Amino acid sequence: MKDNFSTQSADYAIYRPTYPQELFDYLFNLVKNKETAWDCATGNGQVARVLAQHFDAVYATDISENQLKNAFQLPNITYKVEPAEQTSVGNASFDLITVAQAIHWFNFEAFYAEVKRTLKPNGLFAVIGYGLMFIDKKVDKAVHKLYEDILGKYWDSERRYIEEGYKTIPFPFEEIVAPHFQIKTIWNFNQMIGYLNTWSSLQHYKKANERNPLEYMFTELKEAWGDDAEKDVHFPVLLRIGRLG
Repeated sequence: MKDNFSTQSADYAIYRPTYPQELFDYLFNLVKNKETAWDCATGNGQVARVLAQHFDAVYATDISENQLKNAFQLPNITYKVEPAEQTSVGNASFDLITVAQAIHWFNFEAFYAEVKRTLKPNGLFAVIGYGLMFIDKKVDKAVHKLYEDILGKYWDSERRYIEEGYKTIPFPFEEIVAPHFQIKTIWNFNQMIGYLNTWSSLQHYKKANERNPLEYMFTELKEAWGDDAEKDVHFPVLLRIGRLG
């Protein structure tokens, strides 16, 4: 698994969007027992923190020690630097396993073997993510220019799984058809710029060119944003849910 996010861990914790409570309410309704949960590739612990409010114990792993240093600390969350494909827990340990905005980086076969090993009978497995945000026509056009024209070749090939809405990832589980959810938030211009700075492709561009591509796009993005102090922002939520077949 690639570690594209250690370098901007603090920004990641500040600017990345948070998933809607309705999504978690839906998941929790599907889980009978709420003893233990594993949040895989937890990053800054955003999802682990929500799980900790409903489960007795939460195990949260990531390959980035730096990300975990910026993670939310709660007494019933145990953070470990471990790859998704190999954890140090026993068989049939978890009632719920979540992986948010990360499965596209994994070795699917090895990770799914680990999910099947560590999930309890009747346990639930949820793959969560989000696609490119929508703000308004002018801003979206400028953001797409950055996304495709400037950063296109700097995206890792795995990004296509996000663009395909996680519909094309292998999913060897008994699938539950989930409703559609959206992340809804409000940003000012600086928050949008902060979020764009967390893109892995932007980090790759900076390494290759020793320049931040936002320098070229800043004026265009600012003009597209206009005079609004804040704007509504929507991200489509990607969701695959399954149980052991």
